[in-house]
Amino acid sequence: MLTIKSIPAFNDNYIWLIHSPDNHCVVVDPGDATPVLAFLEQEQLELDAILITHHHHDHIGGISELKRRYPNIHIVAPSAEPIPGVSQSVDDGDQVEIFGERFMVLGVPGHTAGHVAYVGDGKLFCGDTLFSAGCGRLFEGTPEQMYASLQKLSALPDETEVYCAHEYTSSNLAFALVAEQDNPHLQRYREEVSRMRAQGISTIPSTLKQEKLINPFLRCDQPSIKKSVANKAVNDSDVETFAALRRWKDEF
Repeated sequence: MLTIKSIPAFNDNYIWLIHSPDNHCVVVDPGDATPVLAFLEQEQLELDAILITHHHHDHIGGISELKRRYPNIHIVAPSAEPIPGVSQSVDDGDQVEIFGERFMVLGVPGHTAGHVAYVGDGKLFCGDTLFSAGCGRLFEGTPEQMYASLQKLSALPDETEVYCAHEYTSSNLAFALVAEQDNPHLQRYREEVSRMRAQGISTIPSTLKQEKLINPFLRCDQPSIKKSVANKAVNDSDVETFAALRRWKDEF
């Protein structure tokens, strides 16, 4: 089992660090090199590789400085996204080996057109596709694409740990509790998240089991969610329920 550490960046980003037993590591979506370099120095770690999920600056902004400091670094990124200095371009169905563990690449378009996620060792690094109690905005993709991407992630084992790229849980819960007011799992989760955030504790990782109970964007087949968006949706299909829910969240 690999060890995962979080490196906070900007206001609410998480740069994830995957740690081997012998002081080597890989980082996921380093939007800023400064906190990464500070963590590497503090923990006496050697950076071997970078995994990128998509091209937004808060996920790739640190690449050039990290490559300057570690010239032989291996950079893995989606082939359909404009990422500088890539060593290995990946697409849906490809595999990446990280310290003896095989990670599958999942194409998850929606937030951006070429967004990917990496899943292996019971861990999912999903960038800005799935958040705890929420999902990413549709900047480049369609509702149909994002819904299919979320369904793909939802099909992974329930115990899969979800390492998303932002601490958005509290604000996502505010919307989720309006969208599905009578969900007792949501109400309990809000209390747990409120306690954690009051103590400065991260709410990530979540698990897919948890998300299926509380995340409205993974519950578009539920009558309670369909009822909430009935006056906003064109029809009651699961995809249109998702589209209406996402439009509502954009305005919330």
